[in-house]
Order: sequence, then structure tokens, then C-alpha cells
Amino acid sequence: MTAPDGPTDIEGVLVALRSVVDEAVATGSRTGWFAALYRQVTLAVAQGIEDGVFDDGPRLSRFDAEFGGRYLRALRGWQVAPDADAVPRCWRLAFDACKEAGPVIVQQLVLGVNAHINLDLAVAAARTCPGEAIHDLRGDFDRINAILAAVMGRFDVVVAGFSPLLGGLDAILGRLDEDILGFKLGKARSEAWEAAVVLAGQPPAAQAATERMLDRSATGVGRLVLSPPWPVPAALDVVRFTERAAVADVTRGLDRADVVTDG
Repeated sequence: MTAPDGPTDIEGVLVALRSVVDEAVATGSRTGWFAALYRQVTLAVAQGIEDGVFDDGPRLSRFDAEFGGRYLRALRGWQVAPDADAVPRCWRLAFDACKEAGPVIVQQLVLGVNAHINLDLAVAAARTCPGEAIHDLRGDFDRINAILAAVMGRFDVVVAGFSPLLGGLDAILGRLDEDILGFKLGKARSEAWEAAVVLAGQPPAAQAATERMLDRSATGVGRLVLSPPWPVPAALDVVRFTERAAVADVTRGLDRADVVTDG
């Protein structure tokens, strides 16, 4: 079970994400698309902890709980009060887009990835390892990069199954594990680390100001994902025309990315 104020370890995050995905399937909500992707990444990180890939598995589990808890609180907050100031603007942008039919699957996924990396990742790292302790997290933080790239690579295959023309438009749109719709995954994680180091050394008032700055920046990136420059809109029109699967079917498919691609 998830603790009332959020998960306390990575297993709690997985339980909560399972609930979000199942609820989204039942209601036909597009919020399940990012939740399914995030669950796959979390499963891979949990396996890495079990396999001893990380320097400090218990610490990474706490970090994941802090990281996942931010997303879960933002989602539940938006579901209760979509316009509440307590919900970060970059997350409101991502969740609001889930109510629209216009954004294609990759846009919906990248909006969630953007908010979670460009805002949540730095804050979660700094809160898990404040002060000089942040530097002890660097090795495990970087190890997650390889896991994330591998999972996102699998999602390229799965998403292409629902967007038949997506793979043929890589030159324009990019790839989920590299640079898609102008969002550079590796660059975002690198900048998140730099922001985490700054946050870890700041007093609370300065941290709050830095978090607001990160939220503004992530919101700007999200707006570009939704309204990219030419010729991306033309390519997205083509992709949109071929995405005919029901919302719940896409969620189910994304939630089985490890099974679909690994056999």
C-alpha cells in the first residue's frame, strides 16, 4: 500500500503507479500513457537495485520514492483541482493536454518526461541528499541514465506499433531515447544534475525560488513540445491521422513494453 502522504520506497511507487495505470485504463484517460512509461522505468530501476547495480540500493529506493511522490502528488492534485496553484505549471500543462485529442502519443509522453526530469528530478535528488551529500549520489544518478535510455528505446518500438508512420519520420521528429520534438533527454538529465547540486546547497527560501524557476523553464519546453516549429506540425498531422487505437488499448500496450519487446 502507498503511504497516505506518498510512497516511502520504490515498491510503494510501483504499487501507486499500478493503480494509476489501472484507473486510466478503466476511465479511458490519457494520463495512463506517461504513467505506463514511468512504471516501466521504475520496474527497471527496481531490478537494478535488486541486482546490486547501484552503490547504495536503499538510498536509491528513497530517492525514487521522493521522485515518484512528486509526480503522484501533482497528478492527484490536478484531478481534485486542475487549476490549483499547488500543482506545478509544467505538470498542469502535461495533464491538461491529456484531455485533448490533438496531441499525439509521443507528445503526451514527452510532456510528462519533460516535467518529471526538468523539474522533479533535481528537487528529488536535492531533498534525498541535501548539502554535500548530493555528490555521493552522482554515480547512481548517472547509472540511471543508461537504464532510462534502454527503456525509452523499447518504447520507440511500442509507440511505433500505435503510430505506423512514426518510425519513417525520425529525421523530423526524432527518437524517444535521443532528441524528440526538440526535447533532448541526455541534456535534460545533465542539467537536472546541475540544478540538484545548486538546490542541495541552498536554504529553503532560495530553494523555493529555484524550484519556481525550474517550473517556468519546464513549462516553456512543454509549450514548445505542444507547438513545435515548422516542419514538425506537418509531420505530426500525418502521425495523428494514423493513430486509431483506443486510448485504453494504447495504455495497455505501453504498460507491457518490456513484454512486447523482450518476448
